[in-house]
Amino acid sequence: MADPARAAKLADRIKVVVAQALERRIKDPRLGFVTITDARVTNDLQHATVYYTVFGDEAQQADTKAALDSARGILRSEVGKNITVRLTPTLEFVADEIPVNASHLEELIREAKKRDEELAALKQGAAYAGDADPYRRDDDDEEDLQDTPAEDSDARS
Repeated sequence: MADPARAAKLADRIKVVVAQALERRIKDPRLGFVTITDARVTNDLQHATVYYTVFGDEAQQADTKAALDSARGILRSEVGKNITVRLTPTLEFVADEIPVNASHLEELIREAKKRDEELAALKQGAAYAGDADPYRRDDDDEEDLQDTPAEDSDARS
């Protein structure tokens, strides 16, 4: 089993090599605007997972996935030429879901801001149903205790 730091360095190198090979060597017309976002290597350095994003609709994403799958052997040989490992890791291409998740989170944040603005607008014209501060305080209790003995003395007279 290899050192995790070594696996991380190898993953970074694989990411760069695959991106350069896609740019220079692979001439598949199905390959759209693809960006290699990340790569991860198992600790035994046998398998590499390469994450990518594609700018375009679902048809272009499907075409890019097919192009990457068909170019897997060429890309693996490029990785083997450019890294110094006894065995070249197998490559697996996975569409990166981070942009989809980020857009979903942005939509949720916009919705929360919209609801906050609506609540602030309702708050502007609102009035309290009772006292502004319905809770007793220690100061109030002291005043009540000071008033009570004087009232009792008046009642006895």
